[in-house]
Amino acid sequence: MMFLFDELVYRPIYNLLIFIYNVLPFHDFGVSIILVTVIIKFLLVPLSKKQIESQKRMQELQPKIKEIQDRHKNDKEKQSRALMEFYKENKANPFSGCLPMIFQLVFLIAIYRVLFNISQNGLRVNASDLYAFMHNPGQINHLFLGLMDLSSVVDFKIASVSNVAHIIVVIMAAAAQYFQTKMLMATNKKKHEEKESNDKKEKEQDFAQIMSKQMLYLAPVMTLFIGIKFPAGLALYWLVSTLFMIIQQGRLEKKKI
Repeated sequence: MMFLFDELVYRPIYNLLIFIYNVLPFHDFGVSIILVTVIIKFLLVPLSKKQIESQKRMQELQPKIKEIQDRHKNDKEKQSRALMEFYKENKANPFSGCLPMIFQLVFLIAIYRVLFNISQNGLRVNASDLYAFMHNPGQINHLFLGLMDLSSVVDFKIASVSNVAHIIVVIMAAAAQYFQTKMLMATNKKKHEEKESNDKKEKEQDFAQIMSKQMLYLAPVMTLFIGIKFPAGLALYWLVSTLFMIIQQGRLEKKKI
């Protein structure tokens, strides 16, 4: 399994990153990460689009799902059958958003391994990870725009320009994550509020809705943790990736209007 991951995901990303780094006239590793991120996100557009649509579809169906769960709360077997029938009638699959998420997680792990391995190798490219036709640049310029050290983690004891830049990128990534989650919830919330009275609003706060609200804050907190504990290059990848998703979600919303 690891062999397939290395050959089908890790090495292609590693070589694409080095290729872009080689062809850039100013050899900025941060810009290389941004370009690779955009390329990967474009390749994953069909999957991420399916994930966004699936999440929104499940949010729209949530009130009806809650009704079925309440109606059969004392008979779990009957509840499961009723839910399966409901999903079938509405052509919905509660697990359809999982596969795109898994694919994106795989690419996130691959990007992390690439950045981590280059950092651990003294910011030098590992020749064994390169294809035979790929030029080995040797030592990597690890500064993004000459400011942020992409191989470092946040150190609150140091007041350097690189450290401050890293913290700013992490905060921006967390804010972007919050905004993306907010966007995902906004449309459904508006539709839901149009249908229910003020008296009924509080009663409709089921488990799924509570979890959605918790994710609004949990996702940015996780982003902060990842951005602080891991190399700055990963935080940069996370920021660009989330901004791409925000743009994609915005375009999907405009098409539905």
